[in-house]
Amino acid sequence: MATTSARWTRNELLIAFALYCRTPFGKMDSRNPEIIQLAGLLDRTPGSLAMKLVNFASLDPKITSTGRVGLKGASKGDRAIWAEFHDDWEALAVESSNALTSIAPKGSTILAKIESEEEEQLPNYEGATKRVSTEVRLKQSFFRRAVLSSYLGRCCMSQLAEPRLLIASHIIPWSEDKVNRLNPRNGLCLSALHDRAFDVGLITVTTDFRVRISN
Repeated sequence: MATTSARWTRNELLIAFALYCRTPFGKMDSRNPEIIQLAGLLDRTPGSLAMKLVNFASLDPKITSTGRVGLKGASKGDRAIWAEFHDDWEALAVESSNALTSIAPKGSTILAKIESEEEEQLPNYEGATKRVSTEVRLKQSFFRRAVLSSYLGRCCMSQLAEPRLLIASHIIPWSEDKVNRLNPRNGLCLSALHDRAFDVGLITVTTDFRVRISN
């Protein structure tokens, strides 16, 4: 029977935070199918997991700066995981993925959904071994899901909503800023066309959120 009162373990918090990163604020409720499925794997109720996501939202400046607020009950554990992720997005992305894999049955729909999502193909800046290549793809997949969630699955310039044509584009390039490679705040959700134009310097976004076009 699912429990609501047992203390959350570190692995559970890692899994919940990764779900938070890929779930739009408006879908953090107990009726969300992904929340329902993951709650079952964690032996939690959907309401308990949804509440945990909204606790994370209370710590997120991206949410609170717009006047939206999460719950006020963020625990020390919630705050610790939040701080850890922001100190080391790469390590925690891998650790949260491993934690989910450890509890999800092989071939489960939640793993299949994550694994089947389109990933951006990036050069391997860290070596060419199979292990490193797998980790790079895993990290980039985490970044993609988080950025697309932040923009509600739409290009921030054209509003295109076809996932196969959307790219999680790095504001500061992947190769230039290791600390913020996986930080969703370092990402823009762009169509393939706008991503390419942004990448080669034909367009940019100013600090007041205007699109500037190169002469």
